[in-house]
Amino acid sequence: MKKVFFAANYGIALLMGTVVTLSSCSEEVTNSENEMAYAPVSVKVNEFSVSMEDFPSTRAAESPATYAGVKAITLAFYDSNGTEAYKETQVKSDGDNSTFGQFSFNIPVGSYTLVAIGYNYFDGDEFTLTSPTAAAFTSSYARETFSATQSVTVTSAAPLSLSITLDRINTWLVISSTDKCPTGAVSVRTTYGAAGKGFSPSTGLAMDANGFSVVNGLGQSVGQKVTVGNYAFLSTDEQTMDITLQVLDEDDNVLISRVVSDVPFKRNRKTVLKGPLFTPSSASNVSFTLETDWLTQEVIEY
Repeated sequence: MKKVFFAANYGIALLMGTVVTLSSCSEEVTNSENEMAYAPVSVKVNEFSVSMEDFPSTRAAESPATYAGVKAITLAFYDSNGTEAYKETQVKSDGDNSTFGQFSFNIPVGSYTLVAIGYNYFDGDEFTLTSPTAAAFTSSYARETFSATQSVTVTSAAPLSLSITLDRINTWLVISSTDKCPTGAVSVRTTYGAAGKGFSPSTGLAMDANGFSVVNGLGQSVGQKVTVGNYAFLSTDEQTMDITLQVLDEDDNVLISRVVSDVPFKRNRKTVLKGPLFTPSSASNVSFTLETDWLTQEVIEY
């Protein structure tokens, strides 16, 4: 397991172990030599709250080490002024992941906001966390994401221990063609009319509703039906938006374009669009169905 440490404003030392802390506001505490007191802190990301109906083949509560949809965890502490006091990212590897999701460190006495984010991660991904209200995937894709924040107060130099559960905060769009990919089609560009790739860890909601585009390659799909999927963050718990689907050639020229209007989304729920993606649209031959089945399933014709 790879760990990425970030410089902290208090020169934090990292310890081995598993203890964690929890609290709320306090006065600054110093030792007998008038030096700022530091408390050893360990945080264990205990479980992800995963509904069995959301993801087939996952348990209701999954550990970070065993859930395949989370390959990185970023933990941060921000003081009452919003200054980053500590931040560490753990990246899951093929090695020993028995301590994945367990953090140990020293931190000064004081009041903090703990931010913990678990997310899928691939080479080339870029994820940033800058405050309890600002985090984003800045590369081309958003990933499956779990998040939680919590107020923590360190009142003395005594060891403190905390376990925290993360909840899935994004929505998942899956596009499934009912026709076969033709020669010359190399990718599909999906444009969300709203939603975003950035979110506030404090609320789990998107920081804006400006929408974005993402391109999925079709690989060796000629002559086959195609399924692609993408994640997004919503600006409200339930949100309706238009989705534009464009089939592209190798030079990014648009071969086929269609707009699916008023597609409903909900956090922690999968929306599936099924239809003739590669068939030129007309008033008589376009038929898509829409399914949302992370929690419950509904089918909508349009």
